[in-house]
Amino acid sequence: MKTTIDKYLNEGVKPKYHEDYIEFDITKNASEGLEANAYYFNNSEWAEEYLTYCHRDINFISRWKTALGDYSDKIVVDLGCGPGNVFANFAEKPKLLIGVDVAVNSLEFAKKHGYLPVLADASNLPFKSGFADTVILNAALHHCDDMAAVLSEAARILKPGGTIITDHDPQKSAWNYKGLALLLWKSRTLVYRYTGHGFHKEKGQQYWALKTEIHHKPGRGVSKELFEKSLKLHGFDVKIYPHNHTVDTKIFDGNIGKAAFKYRLGNFLSGRNPNSQFSALTLMCVARKNMDAAIPINMV
Repeated sequence: MKTTIDKYLNEGVKPKYHEDYIEFDITKNASEGLEANAYYFNNSEWAEEYLTYCHRDINFISRWKTALGDYSDKIVVDLGCGPGNVFANFAEKPKLLIGVDVAVNSLEFAKKHGYLPVLADASNLPFKSGFADTVILNAALHHCDDMAAVLSEAARILKPGGTIITDHDPQKSAWNYKGLALLLWKSRTLVYRYTGHGFHKEKGQQYWALKTEIHHKPGRGVSKELFEKSLKLHGFDVKIYPHNHTVDTKIFDGNIGKAAFKYRLGNFLSGRNPNSQFSALTLMCVARKNMDAAIPINMV
């Protein structure tokens, strides 16, 4: 494991090599959000449920397979990999698949799915600039305090000609509930307490899940402007595909699909057309780094 990763590290960084993962210090200036993610995804049962419930859908798999293309001879870095959300679905693995997360137990799951597990902060990566062919972030950005900083780091470690792919983060405009919709959204924790919600079964699980979702709330989330501002500066061609979770590769032809009734109602009550691209629950971003893009100086 040590010889596999060393040549891609910044000079001066000092990792700790464990049997199942490589550790970089994430305790310096650790935010409340980072600590919440570490706590939630360090619970093995919760992490496994998250993987099974959210990332086994056939539409999810088909979107990622198409966006990734042929990765067989590539170095892929999965930021916020969790328990191996993306590549757990594929038998074929890249030449080198590095998974970065803040939760050790999630990394142990990821290792079983072919990842080289690295405990590190995605907003301050220990890697050299310009070494990766592909950087992916699935349902990861909205768990990070500074989404723009994470995108900047993803851009830094990518080779010219490489691709950044993100998906499954809440679109800011679709989740910006207003009026009655906002009131209903704020009351959701009370409803969860009495009815249960999705796969959150254990006491406290819903509480900690919500603590991890820093930008999954009204007035926050990802946007076309965020991706363009963060990545065009680094020499990227940025393409954005709004979509709901129920649609497959048709998103690449402009089909956003249809959201579940509660989300359509939330947008309607907020004064928005539920069928609009701005009401689509999430955005997939596929950004290619231009061949003549400069490789920035390594950050330590």
